[in-house]
Amino acid sequence: MRKWVKRLLISLGVLAVIFLLGNFGLNFWLKTQLPNYIKNNTDYKVSYKTLDVDLGTGNILSTGITVNSKSPQNTDVIGLQGTIDTLKIDRFGIYDAIFNKQISSSDLLLGSPNLNIILAKPTDKKTGKKKNPVLFENIRINNGTINVFRDTKQKFLSVQKFDLFVENLQMTEESVENKLPVVFDKYHIKGENFFFRPDNVYALKISKITTTNGQVSVEKFRLIPLLTFDQFKRFYPKKTKLFQFDILKMDFKDVVLKKNTVSLVNADFQYPKLLVYTTNAVPVKVEKPLNFELNLEDIKLNNANINVVKPDGSNLLSAKNLNLDINQLKFNKDTREEVIPVGYKSFQFSGKDVLYSNHQNYVIGSIALNPKSGELRNITVTPNTSDPGRRSMTLKANLAAFNINKLEFLDKKLNLDIKDVLVDNVNGIVVAGENKTKKVPKENKVNSILIRKFSFKNSNITYDKGNEPLVFNDLNATINEIEIKSKPNNLGHTFKAKDYFLTTKNFAYKTKFYNMSVGLLKLNKNKVQISNFAMKPLISRAQFIKMIPVERDLYDLKANQITAEGNWDLFSQNKFINASHVVIQSADANIFRSKIPNDDPKEKPLYSRLLRSIKIPLYVNNLDLKNSILVYEEDTPESAGPGKLTFANFNMNVKNLNSAKTKGKPTKVDIKINCSFMNLALLSVNWGFDVANPNDVFTISGRAANLPANGINPFIKPYLHVMATQGTIQEMLFNFRGNPKGLNGTFNLKHKDLKIAVLNKDNQQKKGVLTAIANLVVRSDSGNLPESVEVKDVERDPTKSFFNLFWKGIEQGLKKTLIGINVDKTEKTVKNAVSSVKEMKKSVKELKQEIKGSGTKKEEPKPTEEKKEKKGFLKNVFKKKEKPETE
Repeated sequence: MRKWVKRLLISLGVLAVIFLLGNFGLNFWLKTQLPNYIKNNTDYKVSYKTLDVDLGTGNILSTGITVNSKSPQNTDVIGLQGTIDTLKIDRFGIYDAIFNKQISSSDLLLGSPNLNIILAKPTDKKTGKKKNPVLFENIRINNGTINVFRDTKQKFLSVQKFDLFVENLQMTEESVENKLPVVFDKYHIKGENFFFRPDNVYALKISKITTTNGQVSVEKFRLIPLLTFDQFKRFYPKKTKLFQFDILKMDFKDVVLKKNTVSLVNADFQYPKLLVYTTNAVPVKVEKPLNFELNLEDIKLNNANINVVKPDGSNLLSAKNLNLDINQLKFNKDTREEVIPVGYKSFQFSGKDVLYSNHQNYVIGSIALNPKSGELRNITVTPNTSDPGRRSMTLKANLAAFNINKLEFLDKKLNLDIKDVLVDNVNGIVVAGENKTKKVPKENKVNSILIRKFSFKNSNITYDKGNEPLVFNDLNATINEIEIKSKPNNLGHTFKAKDYFLTTKNFAYKTKFYNMSVGLLKLNKNKVQISNFAMKPLISRAQFIKMIPVERDLYDLKANQITAEGNWDLFSQNKFINASHVVIQSADANIFRSKIPNDDPKEKPLYSRLLRSIKIPLYVNNLDLKNSILVYEEDTPESAGPGKLTFANFNMNVKNLNSAKTKGKPTKVDIKINCSFMNLALLSVNWGFDVANPNDVFTISGRAANLPANGINPFIKPYLHVMATQGTIQEMLFNFRGNPKGLNGTFNLKHKDLKIAVLNKDNQQKKGVLTAIANLVVRSDSGNLPESVEVKDVERDPTKSFFNLFWKGIEQGLKKTLIGINVDKTEKTVKNAVSSVKEMKKSVKELKQEIKGSGTKKEEPKPTEEKKEKKGFLKNVFKKKEKPETE
């Protein structure tokens, strides 16, 4: 054997002996001196029954360990008190412990530990030094009972019958951001009566935790508030919410903690109950985002109940029997920047008795949602009495359902493509709000919404604004291609629809004075049909006169049918009406106006200006009013009942009715009217004006034939106190041209045997002398070829209507025809004659009074006889006058 080999073997043998002697000596020292060393150099007293240390492997085994703090009142160090049946440490890093002040081991086993741990006072994060780190790759605890207390002796953590196994445990320092403080590869945990108190507000309790083949089961999980809601608001005025959370049972599998990521598979939560109390505190924006990531392969909530309570104790949100199934739920640095901060592959959600309450109470009997569709049943909406003045709804609906083609967020703005929406059997009332608040425009969060088909079926809805209800019965509507897009300035949205179809029966609209009703309404983008239209007054004429401050028409309208064809857009930003044909069949219109109220001082624009003021493009190629009747009634304070004009068998055609805003369409309106005037004479009228002409020039011409003079008595008799007793208006022609200032033109009247009578104020008796004077002035016959008279300089009162100006033109023509060209001179002569008659009446009245006064003077008989004779003469002349009359 060579010398170097011999020397090597001797050296190894010496080292082995030294190692064995060192190992024996260390064990002997640890058994006899370690407890005293710990006692003299640490804050603890430790005793044990056995202790074995292997220097070669670094393995330590000890049994029957008892540990206690030397100074339990010292809160600067961790307090320990308790026992450990067995302590086993594999591959203990003796070198690290001595030179690096770091305790490290590959495996740590604690058998039946029963420990009470009191945490030391927390150190200042900025200046405090970290304790010597403890590194264990694998930790195993069997049948432990552990209680951890804060330095204030307040319980922080406790667990009983605790079994734990963690493989490849890694702990990071607090200063390392974007990482979890603890990560591991494998785990096994089991225990009972877990308790954790993270702060002074909440306590966490778990009845039992078990792990089988990587499947963790947690029973009776409870997050309990330690304060009442009133105490919470008083002690934490800046916090916005207080939570209470119970889960009967939850299971999950394959929990993985790696760097800053938490992952688990198949999380199942049974009967969770969440109660949230909200306060009026202003939420504080979190400046530092959450830096961890969450990956949940599958997560299920079964039969969950949620209740969110307002600060006043009423419910803000509640729901029962909620079920949620989410596949591949993710929360990471990419998703947290989105509007919805989580990502998912798919989900299924359902629930019952969902309530949400703000100024309205929304109740949903059942709800079912997934990424592609949704269904809500038994929906109820009621007003919240605690928030009056705003728009309120009292509605019930059987079903609301939808299907989604695509939902995405681009640049944090919603883009939604909905295949179809169905709302069925809605019944109730919507009341417009009284409080009008100015809304400050906000940046749009919605970029575009496309609803390809919207269906509204079998519904009965009332919309009430200012006690004027609009009623839709048996309402069915379909709207296709509804498109809502953000405006270019990103403030507000545009709205348009491709086409639509609406039907409703017994449609009604009630206002202060009228009840409007429609038997059937059909509406689409190209056709309108209205059947049995009526607009009836709700009050009598006498009541109407008392209720209006100035003159106003009272309407009573009916029409068997109204139809329109063409195309129009009533929904988009660019609204328009382009109708090829509108027909009104068998209308019956009664228009009543009283002159008793004050005149309306507002300017009355002509019809061309009114049409021009319509804000949207309007064009109707042909409007026909057929087989109708129009009655106009008017009374004055002096009239004995209203005067009445009747236009029967009324037929009207209007061409090019427009608002002068449709490019390429004519703007000149032509109106042709044919009717039976007073049910006696044919009347035809041609009326025209150009809406685009700002001067508002108009022309109107017409012809009336074979009108018995007494046919106009129903209009002139009540308030002119004049009636035609005989004669015929064989033909009346008029041709006027005018503008907002007045009109000019020609008038021609052919009449025969015209006689009139002047009546008293009760329209009961003729005034003989005045009748005679009037018939002397009026031309009774015009001859066979009467000349036309010129109607000129007829001034318009801008506070009166177009028809007032038209009547003034007719009136001037009648005067010049029946009285003569020198109308003013003749009128002056008539007035003088009337004045003379009135003076004669006054003289007769004075004579009567003198005769009555002198009847007792017997000394003058002759004058008395003369007066009696004079009285008899006058009495015979004015035998119909018993009371003084006023003209």
